[in-house]
Amino acid sequence: MTELDARQRVDSLRTEIERLNYEYYVLNSPSTDDFVYDKLMRELNELEQSFPELQSPHSPTMRVGSDILSEFVQVKHRYPMLSLENTYSKEEIDEFDRFVRKESGQQCSYVCELKFDGTAISLTYRHGALTQALTRGDGEQGDDVTANVRTIRSIPLILKGNDYPDEFEIRGEIFMPLTSFERLNVERTAKGLTPFANPRNAAAGTLKMLDSTEVAKRGLDCFLYFILGESLPFDKHFDNMSKAAEWGFKVSPNMQICADSSQIMSFLNRWESERRSLPCDTDGAVIKVNDYAVQRKLGLRAKSPRWAVAYKYKAEQARTVLVSIDYQVGRTGAITPVANLAPVQLGGTTVKRASLHNAEQIELHDIRVGDTVIVEKGGEIIPKVTGVDTELRPADSQALVYPSTCPECGARLIKEPSEAKHYCPNEAGCRPQIQGKIEHFVSRRAMNIDGVGEETAALLFNNGLIRDVADLYSLRKEQIMTLDRMGERSAERIIDGIAQSKQASFARLLYALGIRYVGETTAKKLVEAFHSLDAIIAAQPEELMQADEVGQRIADSIKAHFSDEANLRIINRLREAELQFEAETLPTSKLSDRLAGLSVVISGNFSVSRDEIKQLIEQHGGRNASGVSSKTDYLLAGDKIGPSKLQKAKQLGVKIITEAQLREMIS
Repeated sequence: MTELDARQRVDSLRTEIERLNYEYYVLNSPSTDDFVYDKLMRELNELEQSFPELQSPHSPTMRVGSDILSEFVQVKHRYPMLSLENTYSKEEIDEFDRFVRKESGQQCSYVCELKFDGTAISLTYRHGALTQALTRGDGEQGDDVTANVRTIRSIPLILKGNDYPDEFEIRGEIFMPLTSFERLNVERTAKGLTPFANPRNAAAGTLKMLDSTEVAKRGLDCFLYFILGESLPFDKHFDNMSKAAEWGFKVSPNMQICADSSQIMSFLNRWESERRSLPCDTDGAVIKVNDYAVQRKLGLRAKSPRWAVAYKYKAEQARTVLVSIDYQVGRTGAITPVANLAPVQLGGTTVKRASLHNAEQIELHDIRVGDTVIVEKGGEIIPKVTGVDTELRPADSQALVYPSTCPECGARLIKEPSEAKHYCPNEAGCRPQIQGKIEHFVSRRAMNIDGVGEETAALLFNNGLIRDVADLYSLRKEQIMTLDRMGERSAERIIDGIAQSKQASFARLLYALGIRYVGETTAKKLVEAFHSLDAIIAAQPEELMQADEVGQRIADSIKAHFSDEANLRIINRLREAELQFEAETLPTSKLSDRLAGLSVVISGNFSVSRDEIKQLIEQHGGRNASGVSSKTDYLLAGDKIGPSKLQKAKQLGVKIITEAQLREMIS
C-alpha cells in the first residue's frame, strides 16, 4: 500500500469510527455491533503503526490514553469560569424573573437545563479540532487535562460539518454514569480499596489521574451546556446549543425554553421526580436568560453571572440509628464530630457515616447515641444528620456531653465566640494536625511534590523521618530506601520532587503553609498586595485587610500564625532550603522619572485595581512600600482608606495625595 492509499484509507476509517462513536455515545443508538467496531479500530491502529507520519492527536486511536503524564499544568482561562447563585423555592424564582425584567426593561425568555452532578470542564476548539481542556480550578485558571478528556468518547475530537467558528470554547459537566460508578466500586472493593462516596467524587478523581489509560477504562461521559466565542452563529443561547449538537457535541435533550417563572416552575416540578430515571445524578436545574444581548446588559457579580441561577432540589433523606460518634481533628485543629450509622441506602449509595458539624448543631437537635436520626444528602461528600425522631428514642437515652479535651493529644479545647467549631490549640504537638499540615504542604495545589502524595507523607511521618514540613528538605535517599516498598528509584523520585518544589511560586508556598482561613485565592491576593513574606509578617492586621478578600478574621489568623515561634522556626529552615519567599517581579516598562526616588504607600480603593496603581508608580520611577514610615514620601489615599495608615501618615507628616493628584504628577 502506498502512502497516498494509506492516507485515504486512514481518513475513511477515522470518519467511520467517529460516526459510530457519535451514534453509540451521543445518540445512544448504535447501528453496528462491537465486532465490526473493533475490526475497524484494529485496521486503523495497524495503518498508523505502519505509517507513523499519518498519526494524529485527533485520531480515535488516541482515546485509549497514555501513561506518560507526570503533572497537570495550570492555564489561565480566556473567560473566567464563574459559579452560580443557588435558589431553593418558587418565591426565589419569581424574584429572579422580576429582577431580570426590571434590569433589562423587557420580557425575556429563559432556557431551563438539568444540572448534572459532576465536574466542570471547558473545551477549546480551533478549526474544528479539540486543542485544550481545562478544569474550573479557582475560576481564573484551571488544570490542563486534555490528555484525559481525549479518552471520553462522547467528546468529539473533530467536529462534524463546516459551519462552526474558527475558535470557540464550549463548557459542560463531565460525569460518571451510575452504571460506570457501580462497576468501578465493585472493582475497588474486590481489590481492597475504599469505594468512592458518590459519582461526582469518582468523576473528579478520575479526571485528575496521571494515567489516562486508566481514565479511558472508567467510562466517563459529558454533557455540554454553554458556548463562548467571538463569531457564534446565533445571538441566543438555545439556538447555539442546538447548533452545537449538530457539530457532534452531546447536548442535553431536555433543554426547554420558558417564557416566565410559571413555565420555569413547571419544568422544575416535572423533573423533580423524573430525574431519578436518568442514567446519571442530577441535583437541580439551571435557568439562563436566552438572549446574549440581555446577558451582557445584566452583567456579572464578582463570582457569578446576574443572568443565570441554579435551582437546587430538596435533599434526599433517610432514617437510621446513630451507633457512635468519632471526633476527628483536622490539620487546622478544628474538631469535627462524625456519626457512625447503621448502614442505610441514600441517593443510590450505602451511607455509614454522616457529619454532625459541631457542638451547636448537636445541641440544637439534641442528638444522642442510640437515636433514630434523619440523614440528608444534598451533594455533600459526607451526608449530614439534620434531625432526630424523638418518638423512637430509647428509654435509657442520655444527653451527649461534648468533649472538653482533644481526643488525640489531650489538650483542652478552645472555642471562640464567633466560631461554631471547637479547636485544639496544640498546633505543634497534636499528631493529626502535624501530619495534616505535611500532607497539605506536599499536595498538588500546594507545593506539588512529585512522588510524595498523602500516603507517602504519612509513611515518612509515621516512621519518624519527618516531624514538620521543613524536615522534607533534609531527607536523604538512603533514609527513604529503608521504608517498606521504597526502592532506589522511588527514593530518587521523591528527592528529585522535593528539590524541584524549591522552584514553586511564593503564592503556592504561602498557601502550602496551611495558615487557617488562607486558601489558594487569598494567598494569591496577599502575594499581589505584599510581594514578599517579610512584608506580610511585618504588616499589621489593618494593613493586611487592605488586600482583596482579606477581612478581620483572616488578618488576625495570619498575624497569630507568624507570631508563633515554632512557625517562625519552620519558616527560617525553609529559607535555608532556598524556597521562594518573594513574588517574581516582571520587568516594568519605564515611562518617565517623575517619581524617581519617591516612596509611595497606597491604601483604599481606586478607579482601577491596586496592582495597576502600583505598576503606574513603578513605570514612573517610584517605589511601592507596604507600610507608612518616616521614609515614606506620599500616602496615596483612595476610598475607604485604612485608618491606621492615615493616622500614622498624619503623625509623621507624610503628604497625603489623591489618585487625581498622582495622575497630575505623572502627566
